[in-house]
Amino acid sequence: MKIELAYGKKGLEFEMPSQAKPVVIRKPPFKIPEDSNQVIRDALENPIGIPPLEVLACKASSACILICDITRPVPNGLFLRPLVEKLVEGGIALEHITVLVATGLHRPNLGDELREVVGDSWIMEKLKVENHDARDDEQHLNLGTTGKRGTPVLLDRRFVEADLKIATGLVEPHFMAGYSGGRKVIAPGVAHHTTIRTFHNARFMEDPLATSCNLEQNPLHEEQLEIVAMLQGPVLGLNTVIDEQRQLAYVSFGEIIESHLDAVNYVRGKVEIPVGRKFRTVVTSAAGYPLDKTYYQTVKGMVTPLDILEEGGRLIIASECSEGFGSEAFRNAQKSLVEQGPDSFLEGISRKPMADIDEWQTEMQLKPMRVGSVQLYTTGLNEDEKSITGVDSISSISQAISTSIAEQDSPDVAVIPEGPYLVPFVQSPM
Repeated sequence: MKIELAYGKKGLEFEMPSQAKPVVIRKPPFKIPEDSNQVIRDALENPIGIPPLEVLACKASSACILICDITRPVPNGLFLRPLVEKLVEGGIALEHITVLVATGLHRPNLGDELREVVGDSWIMEKLKVENHDARDDEQHLNLGTTGKRGTPVLLDRRFVEADLKIATGLVEPHFMAGYSGGRKVIAPGVAHHTTIRTFHNARFMEDPLATSCNLEQNPLHEEQLEIVAMLQGPVLGLNTVIDEQRQLAYVSFGEIIESHLDAVNYVRGKVEIPVGRKFRTVVTSAAGYPLDKTYYQTVKGMVTPLDILEEGGRLIIASECSEGFGSEAFRNAQKSLVEQGPDSFLEGISRKPMADIDEWQTEMQLKPMRVGSVQLYTTGLNEDEKSITGVDSISSISQAISTSIAEQDSPDVAVIPEGPYLVPFVQSPM
């Protein structure tokens, strides 16, 4: 039996050992609309919780549209121009519309990569398309602090000062914030590093409710909602859902919180997969391109299947890591993990009011390491980089499965080809 995992742009096929009893976990089929452009037009014409966009635009002189960076396969090329045309129809001049890449603390997207992210040459030619920089103090406005947890709120002034604020994105499971998209594109998307580092500290990350597919009392989600409420004027969201082949399946548009929840409610039944049992061997991926460009993003694929991994079991993950390890800050955090060990590393970061940049991803890696052992298949890391992953490297997925079956004394193997884009649960959390 051959199985293909999402891996880079081309996928990775491997032979399942003959002694294995595999259970392949996939999303159910999506109903893909025949005309994706019509789906977008319908969403724009029927906004959730707000007047028509052109009516709002009549009362505005500027707009800022947030888009996700290269790490998310958002179909920006399908919806940006119709969205902009609605704004222009309402009277906002093209020169007063900015498209802002919500990078968070990721690197900027430039050149051909920026054109790939935007996906529309007309947008590139007609509008200002710029990157957020979380480290640029002058580019942020201080809105105060959140009331419940005291997070300092500094956001990109280009977004804050725009009359119309629109966050666009992809709604999918997120291993900290429950679901991506909507309010998350604002914070951390266009937040200052002090904001991001505060609600990515150990107090938030170690909260058991800061987990995949959960929005109820999730501390990150609650902070994000409070941050959105601090903004003046209309804050809108355009949310997309895609299937395993990256085809557009659903679009919602309107008031940012309501429209996001609408998309979450649509996608829940397709990405929260009840499996009914745990496994001693779990094989997964980091979702392929563009998410598996770095080891930093690979951690997401390690965390999302934990509900079905037996205590002491083995998690095998494939990630191309075509761009290597990740940021220098993440590299330093991983070195600290390897040098100090998990317990000492966690003890050290638990005392910090603000996490060091990118060390929260290292902290999230502790979660699968507490449950069982982790093995990584990759063709993108050198030996020095593999040595600071903190997990075991393998050269063959088939062989790793055979070894795990023998050592775990169980032939049952769960396989999740699409990685963190779906979340298996022993029982449905709904």
